[in-house]
Amino acid sequence: SVISAEIQGYVDCCIKLSGMPDLSLTFVNPRLFDDVSFHPCVRFRRWESERVLSFVPPDGNFRLMSYHIGSQSVVAVPVYVRHQISFREAGGGRLDISIGPKQTMGKTVDEVILEVPLCKTALNVTLTASQGKHSFDPVSKNLIWEVGRIEPGRLPNLRGSMALQAGAPPPDANPTITVHFTINPLAVSGLKVNRLDMYGEKYKPFKGVKYVTKAGRFQVRT
Repeated sequence: SVISAEIQGYVDCCIKLSGMPDLSLTFVNPRLFDDVSFHPCVRFRRWESERVLSFVPPDGNFRLMSYHIGSQSVVAVPVYVRHQISFREAGGGRLDISIGPKQTMGKTVDEVILEVPLCKTALNVTLTASQGKHSFDPVSKNLIWEVGRIEPGRLPNLRGSMALQAGAPPPDANPTITVHFTINPLAVSGLKVNRLDMYGEKYKPFKGVKYVTKAGRFQVRT
């Protein structure tokens, strides 16, 4: 079950327009936003009254808007992690972790990396990954599993054994898994651009929108 989930989002722009174009950007569902901050070019009063981003943009790349969707909203968690981590009195343990997509609208989950901080008494690991590569740092005790892209129909899995210091008691708590990933094109916030209109210039601009979801602080308690 999800303990807490919130989204920090951004609307970044790349503008290459001549003259002094006046732009209006509207969203399908602007009521999603809990907290917003804008580039100085945005006319705040129009946003307050109409939920329209009206602005004369600077040239080049800039951040038009930042927004937050809090935990009181329904946030779709786009991946799931199945895990079994156990320790034995005899100085060893077992680990079995799988990761898969969830509520991604059919989009591919890419650049997947899992970090598992093992206990201080961990000496080594003997693991087999069905996909990607893994490494264990005997100094920091960090286990890193670089999964890469999750292909449809293939559930990446990492399993095997852990060696602990002889005579050391089992750890008091299991580790918290940190997950990194990118999903493109998808905005798990549900945010969608409705339209972008230009005024003040007579030429027809090229318009495009790209959605990307990246894991921020995505943690799984085991």
